[in-house]
Amino acid sequence: MPTAINTLTRFPVKGLSGQLLDSVSLQAGQGFPGDRQFGFARPNSGFDPLNPKPLPKSKFYMLARDASLALLDTAYDEETGKLIMSSTQSKGEFDIKTDSGRKDAGQFIKSYLSLPDDETPQLYAASPHRFTDVSVDSIDMMNAVSIINLESVRAFSDAIGHKVDPRRFRGNIILSDLQPFEELDLIGQQMSVGKVRLKIVQRTRRCPATEVDLETGERDIKTPRLLREKYGHMDMGVYAEVVEGGVITRGDLVEL
Repeated sequence: MPTAINTLTRFPVKGLSGQLLDSVSLQAGQGFPGDRQFGFARPNSGFDPLNPKPLPKSKFYMLARDASLALLDTAYDEETGKLIMSSTQSKGEFDIKTDSGRKDAGQFIKSYLSLPDDETPQLYAASPHRFTDVSVDSIDMMNAVSIINLESVRAFSDAIGHKVDPRRFRGNIILSDLQPFEELDLIGQQMSVGKVRLKIVQRTRRCPATEVDLETGERDIKTPRLLREKYGHMDMGVYAEVVEGGVITRGDLVEL
């Protein structure tokens, strides 16, 4: 079977759930559209939206430390600026183009995570800055697109005897019908989707965020440790830079 795009997903807010897309328009040198535009920073994070600098992910609220965020459904409308966050217990809609809307969103997360009175998350945006985990590596990597091989996740599931949801790995592009872990050997090579060309630039080393079951919000498997035990590394997926832009669509065939 030819390799194809299985899903396309953007994550508007760092650490929160993704939004499935039917198609997306990529631009050379730019990241995945609408991805990691916002981040809920911890108090005294040091982030300055007027002079944005990449910070370690530990400065933000995210799954690696706040597993219950997995149970929070989120959706963002770029045209209206409305961010919707909902769980089984609560729901909030916020106009995060405004200062008051961002503050209210921070209060929602504070309540949801049952944070102490002196700890209020701050929602930041500083376009074209992106709150990607690899932003600390370089500006180029800040705009990298994350790619997951569905067959690698399936092979990992079989190896540990536990079904692993590929969404745990928070990829922008999930590919199907590629040989398991073949993507890890493609560093420096290019893949094309129609006129679009992506250059594979780096493996993705996994962190404790991938330990969290997205349906229960519980840490049920030690993903990085199990990857190391089974394969001698903690990598799942790769990062790519957009060399030539264009529209890609779910189901499109991919050439390596």
